[in-house]
Amino acid sequence: MTKATQDTKRWTHFHFALQLAINRAAHKWTYEDFQDCFALWCKEEPHGAEGIFNTISRHMEDHVHASCERLFKDSNVRENINTLHTVVAEARARKQRGELDRKDLWKEDLDPRAAVRARTVPILQAERERLKETLQKLEEENIALYEETVKNVQNEREARERIQELLKHADEVYSRWHEIPHDEIGLWSMQVAENLVADRLP
Repeated sequence: MTKATQDTKRWTHFHFALQLAINRAAHKWTYEDFQDCFALWCKEEPHGAEGIFNTISRHMEDHVHASCERLFKDSNVRENINTLHTVVAEARARKQRGELDRKDLWKEDLDPRAAVRARTVPILQAERERLKETLQKLEEENIALYEETVKNVQNEREARERIQELLKHADEVYSRWHEIPHDEIGLWSMQVAENLVADRLP
């Protein structure tokens, strides 16, 4: 149970009564009983003996308290008692409202399994519908992701093919460039330039 949930009166009364019982049990062994067991020591060291007696009583009380709290925590006693109180309060309220035809209403001839089914089957059906909706959303998301993945793969394939075409074209251009007679072109360029200069002279 979370701290935000308020404890019910049933748990509060139970816990208070238990603490009172533990306190009484821890101090049931009085100092007079202690003196009867250790008469000589109590007579010679009355202050020390009384201090030891009080220490033992407090230790016993604290030990029983701690043991009970561990038991409560391990068995969810606090939560279960609060739940019991809620169930009883709801049952009383339904009885006062005259709700006597509920499927999960307890009757002397009612099969406990039928009562459990009447309460749990609607919850399980609602959970099944919720899971079906969640599954459908996940399937739709998976389909969308699959289609997107296929599209990305196709785009990647097309881009790779385009790059291969560009590289092939670049190789062809490079090969043709090396096939050109650069020396003859250079000589021809020089001749053209000389002719242009000669034509421009007066």
